[in-house]
Amino acid sequence: PPGRSPRVEEEGPCGWGSFSPRALQLCNNPEGYLSVYSLLAVFQVGIIVNGLINVSISTIEKRFELNSSLAGVISASYDISFCVLSLFVSFFGERGHKPRWLAFSSFMIGLGSLVFALPHFSVGIYQYGSKLEDTCPVSGTRNANFTCNTSKQSSLSNYLYVFILAQLLLGVGGTPLYTVGTAFIDDSVPKHKSSLYIGIGYAMSLLGPALGYVLGGQLLKIYIDAPLQTSTEIDPDDPRWLGAWWIAFLLCCLGTWLLIVPFSCFPKHLPGTAKIQSEKVSEAHHDGSEAFVEDRNIGKSFKDFPVALLILLKNPVLMCLIIAASTEALVATGFATFLPKYIENQFGQTSSYSATLGGLVLIPGAALGQIISGFLVSKCKMDCKNVIKFILGTCSVALALNTVIVFAKCGNEPFAGVSETYNGTGKLQNLTAPCNANCNCLRSFYYPVCGRDEVQYFSPCFAGCTSFSVQKRKKTYQNCSCVGKPKKLPATEDVSFEVVARKCKTQCTFLPLFLTVFFLAVVFTFMAVTPTTVAILRCVPDKQRSFSLGVQSLFLRIVGTIPGPILFGVAIDSSCTLWDINKCDTKGACWVYDNSKMAFMLIGINKGAVCKVITILFVVAALCLYKPPPSISVTLRKDAEIVSAV
Repeated sequence: PPGRSPRVEEEGPCGWGSFSPRALQLCNNPEGYLSVYSLLAVFQVGIIVNGLINVSISTIEKRFELNSSLAGVISASYDISFCVLSLFVSFFGERGHKPRWLAFSSFMIGLGSLVFALPHFSVGIYQYGSKLEDTCPVSGTRNANFTCNTSKQSSLSNYLYVFILAQLLLGVGGTPLYTVGTAFIDDSVPKHKSSLYIGIGYAMSLLGPALGYVLGGQLLKIYIDAPLQTSTEIDPDDPRWLGAWWIAFLLCCLGTWLLIVPFSCFPKHLPGTAKIQSEKVSEAHHDGSEAFVEDRNIGKSFKDFPVALLILLKNPVLMCLIIAASTEALVATGFATFLPKYIENQFGQTSSYSATLGGLVLIPGAALGQIISGFLVSKCKMDCKNVIKFILGTCSVALALNTVIVFAKCGNEPFAGVSETYNGTGKLQNLTAPCNANCNCLRSFYYPVCGRDEVQYFSPCFAGCTSFSVQKRKKTYQNCSCVGKPKKLPATEDVSFEVVARKCKTQCTFLPLFLTVFFLAVVFTFMAVTPTTVAILRCVPDKQRSFSLGVQSLFLRIVGTIPGPILFGVAIDSSCTLWDINKCDTKGACWVYDNSKMAFMLIGINKGAVCKVITILFVVAALCLYKPPPSISVTLRKDAEIVSAV
């Protein structure tokens, strides 16, 4: 149809002006573009935003003396930038040169990575100070005298604004990727293949966090000032150790800038796009908006922006799908942020092992879900209405699995001073007892140890330990006055009181069940992501596809990714039973949680189930409200008559 297919002359060769080598034409197809698009997605949303920054944030907090709330501002800056720009980029990018928008995206992502690493080079050499004592001092000695000085301000915290600027630049670079870049895929392939290509692109981006965690974790084993200076006095097990967080950002800067070259050589439209577009039949929601957009040629100038936005906001099917996706994103981002902490506290695992388990469940599950859904939608050649039905089915299964997870919770193990007293002395919710009253232990130095009495203690100091030994890298503390006799030995037998530097092993056996069910829940949750994008692209006029993804990105962040971690964080904090309170009576991090309450708040009715139900209700509304164009209805009816006759 006139005015709908791109001009054939815009389907140029792959190259730069008159320079178009024959070798480059091998990549001048949807597969070549998808490969470069996937690499950029791996770097941007994967390695940098969801990988390296998450791994490095605790190191950055310590190095630049930032509290967790300021670190949260750094994380939120990316989404804020995305929200501000997504509508404008998607609006103007619809009729622009989409691959060049992606080249600009690559440049800005590289620039943001470079700016993120710059504070390391201007802050100077790291001074790690004196070693913290983790044992109770013997008679005649004293620990360091810590004084409260709330008025002293460090200039290091001013680097906060540099990190915010870097995140804003990363947001600028990320905006075209999932709006203009995704729409270009849909433009360039037949309708029944679109979901498969988009699913592959989205799934590839999920490999990024895994690479980011691995790369960042390995580099954190290198001393922060290497190769300028190495430390021989402290090692990675020392609380004062800081790793070389900045190296990975420089590597990502180089990698994303290299992608500018292939994106800049793609033509405005890939060969064969005009033919593919001419064969596509519009499935836009039939409310007269498509004819209005075509007749008025909406979208050529900035004055059309309010009208174009209003058309999309008045599309009930689009808005129902967007709200459903946003509520789903709220749950997904909340769980992705706090899943390692949940596993660590519920099942008594170490933080590193919990993070590994979380990554092994989330990343393969999410990638598998998106690839499976993209393949099924493509293989079955689903129209828009059947795609929405598919979304409804996957969300319903995810809700059922979500309700099963809430029962795979564990109780708390015995914890001295929190859930039980010190052998009958002291009080609950008070770490100090007669056995450690003279130790002057730091409540801000959490170093959990397990006693031979199978009771957990806040630190060796609070256990009353005065000495330690190291054998085969295993640290054991002796002469612990607060630790009772082993429960497996007679009470009259004299034994050496010892604690081991680890949490007590949990008696709960639900971890395999939790991981299995949660993995399936992740698969079915992410099986709705690619079909939702496909349904959004199909239910709007062809000239508003990029813009519709921009509107979706805006709502995803305002409703989902920005408040999601905040709401889940509040839910977790409400289940805290022991807070870090320093000498200045300032509340810090939470050390111990009520496991049953945490499970209910995160997975139960208050968070997971409610959002899932809201998602399903809006998908049902989209299904009921969707009206296919008359041409689609006639075609489907004729096909049904032919099948019936046969």
